[in-house]
Amino acid sequence: MESEPYLALKTAMMPRDTNKYGTIFGGVLLSYIDLAAGIGAQHYLRLQGWPEHPLVTVAMDRIEFRQAVLVGDTVSFWTTIERIGNTSITLHVSVETERDGKMIQVTQATATFVAIDGDGDNRTSIPIRGPKK
Repeated sequence: MESEPYLALKTAMMPRDTNKYGTIFGGVLLSYIDLAAGIGAQHYLRLQGWPEHPLVTVAMDRIEFRQAVLVGDTVSFWTTIERIGNTSITLHVSVETERDGKMIQVTQATATFVAIDGDGDNRTSIPIRGPKK
């Protein structure tokens, strides 16, 4: 069940995000991937007319760093829906930057979120589409 790509996030990479080699830390990119996937998931839920439940990240996998991300790169995070379960939604996140007039995929990942109710130790997963009628 793939959806149309959605530009969930676009940001410029800054010097504060670099490692000792002058490229962007992988952890910084993972943080943006998590954020973009959450934005993409909520966007999709709104499009479907489903309730906007809090979503929490339960998994990130298939992360592939293909190219270094450089200071000054403007990075785009595109999301597509891969799967919707009873309580979860899984998205693919493709990360691109433009260099020399060409779009380059620098990283990609898959993130899964679960809809929850409650907080702290009292969190329980709930149907992502809302209660059955």
